[in-house]
Amino acid sequence: MIIINIKQLIGVRENPQLLRGVAMADLPLLENAFLRIKGEKILDYGLMQALDLSNETDEIYDAKGAFVMPTWCDSHTHIVYAGSRENEFIDKIKGLSYAEIAQKGGGILNSAKRIAETSEDELFEQAWQRLEAVKQTGTGAIEIKSGYGLSIEGELKMLRVIERLKKTSNLLIKSTFLAAHTYPEAFKHNHQGYIRQIIDEMLPAVATEKLADYIDVFCEAGFFSVAETEQILEAGYKYGLKSKIHANQLNRSGGVQVGVKHQAISVDHLETMGDEEIACLSNSNTIGTLLPSAAFFLRMQYPPARQMLDANVALALASDFNPGSSPSGNMPLLIALSCIQMKMLPEEAINSATLNGAYAMEVSEQVGSITIGKLANLIFTKPIPSLAYFPYSFGENLIDKVMIRGKF
Repeated sequence: MIIINIKQLIGVRENPQLLRGVAMADLPLLENAFLRIKGEKILDYGLMQALDLSNETDEIYDAKGAFVMPTWCDSHTHIVYAGSRENEFIDKIKGLSYAEIAQKGGGILNSAKRIAETSEDELFEQAWQRLEAVKQTGTGAIEIKSGYGLSIEGELKMLRVIERLKKTSNLLIKSTFLAAHTYPEAFKHNHQGYIRQIIDEMLPAVATEKLADYIDVFCEAGFFSVAETEQILEAGYKYGLKSKIHANQLNRSGGVQVGVKHQAISVDHLETMGDEEIACLSNSNTIGTLLPSAAFFLRMQYPPARQMLDANVALALASDFNPGSSPSGNMPLLIALSCIQMKMLPEEAINSATLNGAYAMEVSEQVGSITIGKLANLIFTKPIPSLAYFPYSFGENLIDKVMIRGKF
């Protein structure tokens, strides 16, 4: 196929690299372009004025002035869950705190209870519907975490569902083992007992079935301390699992520092950051993944994106799609939130959600930019006057078509 009359072909890169600091505002593009696809991959691109269609034998698709860009790489989600938690949403509106909701049986423990009661087939069906929905809003690669099982049976059930999604979907999918999400009720006062269960029982089973690409820990006051986080990460390394960390969502927890120390692929959330944490990240290869839709939904302060960009930090954006704190995988809305609430430039936000998102799940060789040899995972916009209009007009659905592996 050859796609012609592209108004702007966005994210064109010959030799893509992880972007940080000022480089994140650079989003290379071609005006009035074509793009050639062979099978699943990008074969060629260039300017329309250099294209001779007189002897063209490929199928021609007229983009009619659409903007074309790489699909989103959503590097932090929890889309395998059972049911929804809108009752807790109402409780929050009425003023109940997180702790009060948890005392009523809500929060992560609510999702864990539902996971235990739901069959693997039903979990798969629910997750599949969510996966198909985010594809329609332009997501072409996604990371999915466990973490609502909180038992050997529950965690393995979730990871097996993710494995089925990998084999069934045409999206690129990475899986993360997150048993260290919170403590089950039975281990509320026996943290080491649960950690030993993770290390001695869950990890060997996960490794035997090859069910995870990464290991993750919620390093936060009241959850897993820095020492406990290190204990779990080091156990994961023995099974070849690289780390990601839920860091600094509620407090300056030490999560950023422990992530950098252990060469985590990314540290995610970062709503609560000081100069020390920003300096630590700026001198590392660890990506700071921001989840602004969680801050939006929970009415929390947003991550200090501008300070991190000014300090030469590599940033990614992800949806944190989950039933409790971010029940949406809508990446275009996330782009708008990032520009409106965190003062990111449209170019910075798009780079964070495409190329750097690909690096945050180690799929940058396949997706994240318009590069010859990468998968033809593409977003086609409806007619828009400029790239800035995309986040500016946040209430409109501006995506016309999505292409995954060369097929609409």
